[in-house]
Amino acid sequence: MLPSVSVVIPALNEERNIPHVLARIPRDVHQVILVDGKSVDKTVEIARSARPDVTVVDQTRRGKGNALACGFAAATGDVIAMVDADGSADPAEIPRFVDALITGADFAKGTRFAGGGGSSDITRLRRFGNDCLTGLFNLAYWRRYSDLCYGYNVFWRSCLPVLSLDATTPPPADGSRLWGDGFEVETLIHVRVAKAGLRVAEVPSYEYPRLHGVSNLHATRDGMRVLRTIFAEWHARPHVPLARLLPSPREEAPLPPSGARYSAPEEEAV
Repeated sequence: MLPSVSVVIPALNEERNIPHVLARIPRDVHQVILVDGKSVDKTVEIARSARPDVTVVDQTRRGKGNALACGFAAATGDVIAMVDADGSADPAEIPRFVDALITGADFAKGTRFAGGGGSSDITRLRRFGNDCLTGLFNLAYWRRYSDLCYGYNVFWRSCLPVLSLDATTPPPADGSRLWGDGFEVETLIHVRVAKAGLRVAEVPSYEYPRLHGVSNLHATRDGMRVLRTIFAEWHARPHVPLARLLPSPREEAPLPPSGARYSAPEEEAV
């Protein structure tokens, strides 16, 4: 039997983009979760009209990280797929990621820089910054990733304890964000997956430009956020609760039909 899939889509004022994203999701997925960040447009109404079975979850705080944490907490499928609401990632690629999990990976991450992947959105500056941050991450956490700063990820729901994302703590009274609530969440996830010694497969994926609206991405600001996350988590307590339960990342497994590449530490996690 194929695993059931929950698709988690964080959204904030994406009424023009969400119909396209929902239309590209395979119809046989187990669950579609729209996490609404208090949109002031018709994102929720249009989502429910386009896909009546959609589960709408409200954020408990602010930021993409909190949105993902809330969506993960509501997921009931065997597998969780993270998909952006701006149309930059193609949900029709989800089966390719699931193939990588079925073949032996604990976590499947998208890469724009492998055969079959690509991007019509990334600039030279962002590509240079991504290459530098990816190289630093690989040195720090003994990985061989080709594309750290890409948010298309699919993983077994049983991996959630490793991620340790908090969806229940009330927002700080001073209006600040908790660690992991912002765009640093994607790097935070990869760091914790690496520290737990989980087996990761990079899956070729194509990135498209945002369909409508303006991206909140700021190359310098968000690059510094990624850098801070890499170093901050280096000194944090190791996240290893699943390392003894899942297959060793050093065990060999065949590559899935998608052409995914496995990335695992060369030595056991400390």
